[in-house]
Amino acid sequence: MRKVLEGCPTCGGELTISGLQCHACHTRIESQYSTCPFCRLRQQSLDFIEIFVKNRGNIKEMERELGISYPTVRNRLNAVIAELGYEVGAEPAAPDDRAEKRGEILKQLSKGEISATEAAELIKQLGRK
Repeated sequence: MRKVLEGCPTCGGELTISGLQCHACHTRIESQYSTCPFCRLRQQSLDFIEIFVKNRGNIKEMERELGISYPTVRNRLNAVIAELGYEVGAEPAAPDDRAEKRGEILKQLSKGEISATEAAELIKQLGRK
């Protein structure tokens, strides 16, 4: 099925939907309807949103599925946000490997695999890198 036209093919003005028809009984309803914001998106943006929702917004999973980097996923997401008419804020920093390693150290500490002194030293060493 074709996507609803976003703009007038003659002048580029905004289009409204003026009729709906049932395929089963051929009932026709005529009025003025506006399209949803998603109807105005390019197909590429709709495909991106579908993958985003499927991955529950997990950027790491988006990276894996699309085979692109974190900054590219963020840039595409920002482009969709802007296309929907929202203001795009400042870019959040890319995930820090040190934060992930700190988390692993804290897990080891909570499991009793390392002492608090060892954990503190390992975290201190991360700060030097």
